[in-house]
Amino acid sequence: MGNIAKRHKLILEQLKKDGYVKVQELSELMQVSEVTIRKDLKYLESKKLLYRNHGSASSLSSIISDKHIDIKEKMYMEEKAQIAKAANGLLEANDKIIIASGTTLLAFANEINVNENITVITSSVKVSLALCYNTNIEVIQLGGIMRKNSVSVIGFYAQNILESLSCNKLFLGVDGIDLDYGLTTSDMSEARINQQMIDASQKIIIMTDSSKFGKRGFCKICDFDKVHHIITDRNAPSHIIDAIRERNIEVTLV
Repeated sequence: MGNIAKRHKLILEQLKKDGYVKVQELSELMQVSEVTIRKDLKYLESKKLLYRNHGSASSLSSIISDKHIDIKEKMYMEEKAQIAKAANGLLEANDKIIIASGTTLLAFANEINVNENITVITSSVKVSLALCYNTNIEVIQLGGIMRKNSVSVIGFYAQNILESLSCNKLFLGVDGIDLDYGLTTSDMSEARINQQMIDASQKIIIMTDSSKFGKRGFCKICDFDKVHHIITDRNAPSHIIDAIRERNIEVTLV
């Protein structure tokens, strides 16, 4: 397809339909080189019609906004339940774990079923309430400023406590996973406390439904080199999952 305008139109139509496009697939579809497709994507990005990723491009609608936890809790409920079950299988006796805030993490807290003692440190008030009656779980609730959208604590006091802890696992949710930009959230203070949680943990386990892939939040949490394991549902884009696995990150699909 030699006509530039036609290529651009087709690219934007594919974006509208699927939310993302792959360079290789566009090259085969239009019978032009991948170099040509990359030039097309670069031009369209300059016109603020998309943004480019590693070997692909995503629509601008993939920039996510913050929502209250009560709204997010009703979204992708079945996927979150399956992700929670898989995460429960990773718990071991005497674990010292951090559970961050978010609806997938709350589903995990409601799923936790352990016969041996573990310690849970969390910024989420809802997670603490879900676990506080379990006699096998010691709960350490971080203190600080209440972020109402996530019903969790942020700020200096929570970060200061985390600096003095060393945990073997962190279970972390995200608002966006982008191959080039990394893992993101929609709130700056949330990103900061997530970074402190990462620094305090030996193994980083990301729990997220497939809707977060190919999207970016306002604030970056970390690059992929900090991540050891991702648990998500089977609707996650296969090309992104393959690229993540190529980076030696374990991915569990449920």
